Amino acid sequence: MGRTGRCFSQERTMRHSRGKALVRSALLWLAAVVCVEGCGRKPDGIPADAQPETSAQEATRRSAETPVATTPPVAFEPPALEALNRDAKWIDRPVRDGLQRLREEQVKETPQMGVPVALEMRNDSAEANALILSALGRLPEAGQADLGARVDRHVTADLGSTNPIMISTSAEFDILGLTGFGLFSFDRALEPFATADTVASWQTSADGMFDKVVLRDDLQWSDGQPITAHDIAFTYRVIMDPRVPVPAVRSGTDQLAWVHAYDDRTVIFFHKEPLATNVWNINFPVLPQHIYADTWEQDPTLKDSPAHLKLEEKPVCGGPYEIVERTRGQQIVLRRRANWSTVGGSVVREEPFFKEIRFRIIEDPNTTLLALKAGEIDEMILLPEQWTTQTKGEDFSKRNTKVTAPEWVSFHFGWNLDTPFFADRRVRRAMSYAFDHDRMLEQLCYGLYQPAAGNFHESSWMAPRKKLAPYKQDLDRAEALLDEAGWIDHDNDGIRDKSIDGRLVPLEFSMLVNQQPLRIAICTLLKENLEQIGVTMNVRPVESTVLQDLTQKKKFQAYFGGWGAGTDPDSSENIWKTAAGRNFVSYSNAEVDRLFEEGRRELDRAKRAEKYARIQEILYEDQPYTWLYWRNSFYGFSKQLRGYVFSPRGPYHYSPGFSSLWKPREE
Repeated sequence: MGRTGRCFSQERTMRHSRGKALVRSALLWLAAVVCVEGCGRKPDGIPADAQPETSAQEATRRSAETPVATTPPVAFEPPALEALNRDAKWIDRPVRDGLQRLREEQVKETPQMGVPVALEMRNDSAEANALILSALGRLPEAGQADLGARVDRHVTADLGSTNPIMISTSAEFDILGLTGFGLFSFDRALEPFATADTVASWQTSADGMFDKVVLRDDLQWSDGQPITAHDIAFTYRVIMDPRVPVPAVRSGTDQLAWVHAYDDRTVIFFHKEPLATNVWNINFPVLPQHIYADTWEQDPTLKDSPAHLKLEEKPVCGGPYEIVERTRGQQIVLRRRANWSTVGGSVVREEPFFKEIRFRIIEDPNTTLLALKAGEIDEMILLPEQWTTQTKGEDFSKRNTKVTAPEWVSFHFGWNLDTPFFADRRVRRAMSYAFDHDRMLEQLCYGLYQPAAGNFHESSWMAPRKKLAPYKQDLDRAEALLDEAGWIDHDNDGIRDKSIDGRLVPLEFSMLVNQQPLRIAICTLLKENLEQIGVTMNVRPVESTVLQDLTQKKKFQAYFGGWGAGTDPDSSENIWKTAAGRNFVSYSNAEVDRLFEEGRRELDRAKRAEKYARIQEILYEDQPYTWLYWRNSFYGFSKQLRGYVFSPRGPYHYSPGFSSLWKPREE
């Protein structure tokens, strides 16, 4: 350790001995008062800082605002369908009803207790949790569900857009997943299938170069127009238009060579090559061609023109629900579509269990829990403190119960490598060593979350066989790494600095974080840890929409965020590949890029797993993120709700997911 490192170490030791009791008291206060937001829902990256930077920071930070260019697909003349059917060897693929499949699974299961007893139980142990799920997670018997019921759901943020191909945030997944039209889904084991609600048949060519889907003949948009294969082919062209700002949906779709509708019901997906990921690349949201055919060319942003502004308020929907009311920042109301289940006077699909779904937008978790206790909403994600201390009393249990299950959602500090602060791997590793991971897990998160060491959950098939050790606080190691990287206190003002382009720049940066208390508390803990080693960090809470915007534009230095698990490890390529759409931190590693390319080409799952495991090992070494923890599902549900069943993506984001929830008829 260098001279400056020894000085910081000595000062840190003295401060620690003087203030240990005070720091512990303050953090316990934070745990009791501030730890009221788990870390958001599902699969989202949470962006960065809208606060102005200091002049030194502004002078030294290199922005990465240039969007990544996308090459539109080269149109080609598709072969005749007769020739394809003659020459290709077609393999039938599964077409399933997710709800029916869950029914078949539950027939083999015996509830461990009756519903009345489960409703009276307090969930205070793993055994109690299993019993409650066994009784309350079941589907209804015939005639048992109240098909006229309304469910009041909770989301933490408003929609950025109601257009299904603009989907990016967890709120949009929750809402647009119910209003959008799609061909494919996947089950609790994340195994894909075509959904029987929309698809008559699905086949893949033996050489892996084509997927053929035949649609059902009873599909309608909410305006009564038929849904056809032409809508799917049209949507592919829109998604691949580089002017259209849809990086999340384009990722994967850009691996297709072309999509062609041969008639109203038959669509073929042409692949560039046989890839293990082709099954996922054909799964994208669908737009109504008769609505967007003209407006797309006039306004490729899909949001700025008067026509698109009107569609934002009243979109044409292809799923079982349509949006009937939207009060920005307050609520979004969906209603079951009459022409989803009944077409031409005949019942063609099972009617969804809820007539109406109201999404209440409440950002503050304290207010959300009060709404659940008051019966104003029917479900919410519970945060560590809420699960542990705020849901034990009669004010909660008289109307609600709670359940938990493992979920593959991780959270992190993201370091912008396109700044002078975090371009050096040693600095990023120093950040990870500086943070008090144990205090975060034990005090702020109440011991409910498991530490994370990388992007793949240790129980997933793609994780390294040799478990990576999560980082632990080691301030001496953090100081040594900063010394090695040249960040020492040259001017003896107590702040580490470094000469950059002939000027002395202090190691001072901003951490952008959503305005939710637990997230702020975790960032504040890092700020206090860094102060002990001569680093200044400013915590910058901003609204979720601002975070999203700034991270996408890379206008940040560091941010607190989270990602949910994709259905396939390749889905994380757009986070880690050089210049990829969601590579907010500007990470670049040639070996990682190569392994992602090889991973999608490898059809043997065991061999694929080795490649993704190596990716995780490299990321662990490079630390573009400081991984913090895996957040389990912790949910509060109204006692009126039944049918919640969990997957690695929580109770909603798979099939049947939310569609299995129901309310019983009053007797």
